[in-house]
Amino acid sequence: MLKIKNLEAGYGKVHVLHGISIDVPKGKVVTLIGSNGAGKTTTMRAISGMIAPTAGEITLNGERIDGMESFTIAKRGLAHSPEGRRVFATMTVTDNLILGAFPRLTGSRPKGDVPADLDRAMDLFPRLKERRNQLAGTLSGGEQQMLAMARAVMLNPEVVLLDEPSMGLAPILVEEVFKIIENLKSQGVTMLLVEQFAAAALNVADYGYVMENGRISVHGEASSLKNDPAVKAAYLGGGH
Repeated sequence: MLKIKNLEAGYGKVHVLHGISIDVPKGKVVTLIGSNGAGKTTTMRAISGMIAPTAGEITLNGERIDGMESFTIAKRGLAHSPEGRRVFATMTVTDNLILGAFPRLTGSRPKGDVPADLDRAMDLFPRLKERRNQLAGTLSGGEQQMLAMARAVMLNPEVVLLDEPSMGLAPILVEEVFKIIENLKSQGVTMLLVEQFAAAALNVADYGYVMENGRISVHGEASSLKNDPAVKAAYLGGGH
């Protein structure tokens, strides 16, 4: 489904990623964990075209997408729920969600039943349904995060990138966000998840990769990583 091979990327002269390889099979949830500054968000940005890789390959359904513009990659079916939410603050919840389906409305992707998918998104995120006519900028942080996730799902994507969906949220909302991720997983949505709460991420994921200093240090079945002494010591202690 989504394959990253020997990917290198960074910002100007700052080299962040050093030849990483990640495989996200269809219908699976794969998580990328690691400390702050390890290169996780840079990986997501490189995959979705927000920054251009300097080496390596990224393929989606067997098609090379590395080097493409973000909007072109979205048309291919890759949706990115970015770190920091980035909702359209002066637009309503409903309009934000419809924008998520924009490639479908312009014929760049199969249209399907957009109104039905909008209703489904509202059902999946009940808080958004209650606030469907509210301006996105007036939502709480947790509600904005849910909106960013729902907007990504409205693309009817092949793969969803979720970058730090629990960042800055109260514990009760973190729990709610992970329930939604589990729900999406049960519906067969393919996801690559970057998450600060490593234990929660490994609980919901099928497979995991640990990133250190722009490199993949270890990877394996999520259940195995949870029991790996080095992973437990570095990422699963202290409330994680």
